Amino acid sequence: MKDYDTIVIGSGSGMTVVDGALRQGHKVALVDKGPLGGTCLNVGCIPSKMLVYPADRIAEIQEAKKLGIHAKITKVDFSAIMNRMRNAVKPSQEHMRHAINQVPNLDYYETTGKFIDKYVMEVNNEKIRGKRIYIGSGARPLIPLIKGIEDCNYLTNETVFDLKKQPKSMIVVGGGYIAAEFGHFFAAIGTKVTIIQRGPRLVRNEEPEISELLTREMGKRMEISTNTEAIEVQKNKDGYTINAKDKKTDKEKDFSAETILIAAGRKSNADLLQVEKTGVKTNSKGYIIVNEYLETSQKNIWAWGDAIGKFMFRHVANNEVEVVWHNTLHKQKIKMDYRAVPYAIFSYPQIASVGITEEEAKQSYDVLIGKAHYSDVAKGEAMVEKNGFAKAIVEKNTGKILGFHIIGPYAPILIQEVINSMAIGGSVQHVAHGMHIHPALPELILATLGNLREPV
Repeated sequence: MKDYDTIVIGSGSGMTVVDGALRQGHKVALVDKGPLGGTCLNVGCIPSKMLVYPADRIAEIQEAKKLGIHAKITKVDFSAIMNRMRNAVKPSQEHMRHAINQVPNLDYYETTGKFIDKYVMEVNNEKIRGKRIYIGSGARPLIPLIKGIEDCNYLTNETVFDLKKQPKSMIVVGGGYIAAEFGHFFAAIGTKVTIIQRGPRLVRNEEPEISELLTREMGKRMEISTNTEAIEVQKNKDGYTINAKDKKTDKEKDFSAETILIAAGRKSNADLLQVEKTGVKTNSKGYIIVNEYLETSQKNIWAWGDAIGKFMFRHVANNEVEVVWHNTLHKQKIKMDYRAVPYAIFSYPQIASVGITEEEAKQSYDVLIGKAHYSDVAKGEAMVEKNGFAKAIVEKNTGKILGFHIIGPYAPILIQEVINSMAIGGSVQHVAHGMHIHPALPELILATLGNLREPV
């Protein structure tokens, strides 16, 4: 058995711990089945946005007639788009592998690995033991219980990047941010897209007005069937047919397409590691349970990121792993703060949010609600942006911003000044103190905060 000071599971944000431990002079084991770099680099943030960006340009050209511009797209080169994406990801993988192989005191085990005892793992038929263990093992696609799905060659958010030929038609099962982003991409390039969503609207955890607008706008470019549950899938000569049931009426309907993309959520990889054998507890959904310091139920074992299932975004995992490493080195521990977690959905239109929703805020605060449309400011009017809007949730007595939500062009960029303000406990006054360029879209933030009213 090989002994290590530090075992790190996962090569995404876990590399922060690897680097820190090596600087401390530790003997380190990195366990990851690969490819190196984790979800974000390989099958998440980076490659997906390299597909979404050209889709955005296509959608803008298609909508340009509202500005008096009549343009036509003569060709979309699917292979070129996919190859550009793959060629951007591969060098980062190779760079990481080369760097890891050059580092003394670091052993890389290219496998999933599993725990067999306290602090002991089996990797590639070897046993390794660590004084400290860090679990950043990520998550994988959750495959819903649909009769016949195990016999289908379906796609997921991971395998979709391997496509060599553009599908003529696609059924997307699910209605979260993965479904919205890939639905946007494939519809933009000309694939006939159908989204089957169990819930009443897309991205149902967003503000109701935002998810309703997204459902309406995306419904102009694809078929969206909400309150619909997939029951059974069968292969046919042209692809697949999914039998689904309307959850309101119990009526059944068939949907057919060349291929199926499963985007029904994510599942922690903790079960693959058999973490219970090292004393680490999980919840009913299989996510690792941690305390506010990101410590597991077993001493000297920490976990973060998708494995714990709190906020499954790379920037959150990066923040969490900094907390983990600080608490490793210092007696004075710090807590992970989730009060102002920002994120974006790169659908069309785009969505960006930070903090809590109106419904969540009303449970603990007296609130004021502000709303403004893009068309309420000069730049938005110039863009003929009639539907997009922003919504603010503010504590009534203090003016503290509790949540902010935007749907429309450049939403992830516009929200950043609110994120920065909230990070320092900011209020409406903090944002308003800064001079805003006129005419420019950030005036939407001011307009939203200037419209604060008692909720109806």
